[in-house]
Amino acid sequence: HVQLVESGGGSAQAGGSLTLSCGASTITLSCYCMGWFRQTPGKEREAVACIYPGGGVTYYADSVKGRFTISQDNAKNTVYLQMNLLIVEDTAMYYCAARSACVGPITYYRYRGQGTQVTVS
Repeated sequence: HVQLVESGGGSAQAGGSLTLSCGASTITLSCYCMGWFRQTPGKEREAVACIYPGGGVTYYADSVKGRFTISQDNAKNTVYLQMNLLIVEDTAMYYCAARSACVGPITYYRYRGQGTQVTVS
């Protein structure tokens, strides 16, 4: 049973920062295309960022480019999403997800976590 576990969500002021973490105990995250997507009630899922297997290549949605950074720590088997210069529109449930290859948006995933809420005011 594969379980991705997110942490780090919460509330922040506009202009502030939050860091989300995603860990797993049964798979090696660096072997997967890892990413984050977000969802707000009534809206479609939005792929936010992804990092290719091995960590050499990253992708960002235009809405977060220059503000968010995805990274991974192989020793900790953890993927991070550093979110800076937060805006109200970043408010959403954020999900960590994994798929075999970074072909297509991370909103189409093989595994995902339970989500962590980010609220910006």
